[in-house]
Amino acid sequence: MGIVEASLTIAGGLVLLVGGGELLVRGATALAAAARVPPLVIGLTVVAFGTSAPELAVGIQAALAGQGDLVVGNVVGSNICNVLLILGLSAVITPLVVSWRLIRFDVPLMIAASLLLLGLACDGKLGRIDAVVLFVCLVAYLVWTALGARSESVAGEPNPDISATGAMTRPLWAILGGLFLVALGLLLLTFGSHLLVSGSVALARLANVSELIIGLTIVAIGTSLPELATSVLAAFRGQRDIAVGNIVGSNLFNILGILGVSGLVSGEPIKVSATALRFDIPVMTVVALACLPVFFTGRRIARWEGALFLAYYAAYVTLLILYAMGSSSVRTFGLVMILFVIPLTCVTLLVSVVRDGRDRVGE
Repeated sequence: MGIVEASLTIAGGLVLLVGGGELLVRGATALAAAARVPPLVIGLTVVAFGTSAPELAVGIQAALAGQGDLVVGNVVGSNICNVLLILGLSAVITPLVVSWRLIRFDVPLMIAASLLLLGLACDGKLGRIDAVVLFVCLVAYLVWTALGARSESVAGEPNPDISATGAMTRPLWAILGGLFLVALGLLLLTFGSHLLVSGSVALARLANVSELIIGLTIVAIGTSLPELATSVLAAFRGQRDIAVGNIVGSNLFNILGILGVSGLVSGEPIKVSATALRFDIPVMTVVALACLPVFFTGRRIARWEGALFLAYYAAYVTLLILYAMGSSSVRTFGLVMILFVIPLTCVTLLVSVVRDGRDRVGE
């Protein structure tokens, strides 16, 4: 496969993935709306899992092909992209209000999932037992969220789509239409994932670039386009719970669901490279940790915090490109980030947290 053919294959795969993800989200959201689930829960589950479907399709395809670097790079790169690029861009568009549920439970769980992945992968692979642990954690999260959503629904207003006898009054065609969109979306995702993996591997070999770098950049950004479109559109429309919940829920699903399912279907343990262990997974964990103080300050993500996320993502991609090119500037660039930029950011966030705490005491 030549460069042109590989590029066209990747482009075609991305188009199918984005289109399939969009159809899947539309169909799933239509089906979930009948249950009058709170917007944050929809963002954390239906929308987040739907927009993560491209990553799941790519992960399964790569796992079956024995391309462990692509599986791990896809998940880790997507999580970093979700927070720094997508959440940052959404906050720049409009400051995002953060629910207390995210601060108290979902974000700490996202941090715990990142640390769990780091611990399970410390031996250089994700085996069948590791995959079971990740998948069980996902099921437990879904059960907890479903029970919480049910209690909120019971405590809220009655569902107008349900009659006094308990029968659904929503037109049957709306439900069938949602199911059709879900099925069509899954079909497009299947074909799109195959094209994307094939083209990415071919391009990596032609350019002498490792599959890990391709997974962390091209595949990660490409498969994150549904999250980008959903969160940015939600921010424009003022649906801030969906914008933020989509990112947090998607990151949880990427780690627990995609790596869990990929590890279960893979015929052999998924190999985790030393580069991913030393750099990429720790970066993903630090990014998850950064969400907590940012979200806590006034329960909102300000525009300057969104711009900071975008700047960090640009720095991360720059570092990856320098590394892939074998540039001697990698070490200098990394030291500047570690010794100056990151500590300065931590101090700034700490001051914001302390100031917010004082404002709360003074109220």
